[in-house]
Amino acid sequence: MTELTTFIAALTRLAPGTPLRRSVERIIQQGNGALVILGSNAEIEAVAYGGFKLLDSKFSPARMAELAKMDGAIILDDDGKWILRANAHLLPDPSIKTDETGARFRTAERMAKMSARPVLAISEERGQCFVFYADRKQRLSNPSELLARINQEFQTLDHFRQRMVQAEDRLTRLEVTDEATLGDAIAVLQRTELVRRIGERVERLAVDLGEEGHMVDLQQADLVTGVEEVRELIARDYFQENGDCGVEALRVLDDRPLQDIYDTERLSGLLGVEGLGRPVRPPGYRLVSGIPGLPRSVRENLVDYFREPQRLMAASEADLGSVSGVGQTRARTIRRYLDQVERQHRHPLTDL
Repeated sequence: MTELTTFIAALTRLAPGTPLRRSVERIIQQGNGALVILGSNAEIEAVAYGGFKLLDSKFSPARMAELAKMDGAIILDDDGKWILRANAHLLPDPSIKTDETGARFRTAERMAKMSARPVLAISEERGQCFVFYADRKQRLSNPSELLARINQEFQTLDHFRQRMVQAEDRLTRLEVTDEATLGDAIAVLQRTELVRRIGERVERLAVDLGEEGHMVDLQQADLVTGVEEVRELIARDYFQENGDCGVEALRVLDDRPLQDIYDTERLSGLLGVEGLGRPVRPPGYRLVSGIPGLPRSVRENLVDYFREPQRLMAASEADLGSVSGVGQTRARTIRRYLDQVERQHRHPLTDL
């Protein structure tokens, strides 16, 4: 599993109504703090001292809340079914960087980074629980607060999705008129990356809602549908020289700070390209992806045969029918689609 997938899985175990979440709520209600590690391994055992090991101690919210009355850390098994250790004193590597201030939170962040296990830090002063995993940190929120945040995120997500559609529409017009540049392609890529990241934020927030997050998941999925495909098609059309049909170029964007995404010059440097104003003739992977009813293999054949949007747009039904896997019926459908694209996109551009 990826780091993000593992983090989301940990948040799912802490959704409202789950046993682990009930134990956190009991600890907060008691006015106590706690440090809880969700899993154990050799790295954790090597820095855990004192306290006591438990045998055949099944996890329950009440039992964990009682053990939290002691100062030391609580260690669960990987499945969260057993309590392995309580009142443990943890001594993680002090050279591990942390931005936290309190001793419990500094230990939690360092343990999360060194152990590859999620760590809970519950503050008695603030009455809040934070989840640490690797370089990630998230506060557990109550459902009403979560819904308010999710609604705000949805407004932002919808806005950037519209901006992405506008940028992609502009790029199509430029490809049809043979005026597309590398900068135009990167403008679409920037917007897809922003939509993808906001969608991931909504997904993480929805996890905290537990079963109540089902409708949020549906709305989020609707708004991000097709975004990954657009990213990959842009990469194949404009960054092929970077390897793996250009898709590999996108990996450098993962977890990059937002300023790197907004800064077009910096982004082009990360992607290993230059000359943003340079005209580009893409092979047309994105253009043929919109043709309805075509298998992937036939779309690939169209790209391989014509190699650029202008030749494809000018092709007759006979030309199209000569491509492997197309035939007369599909040639008619393709020509009808291309005529529609022609009518929609051969008109003056307006600024986004």
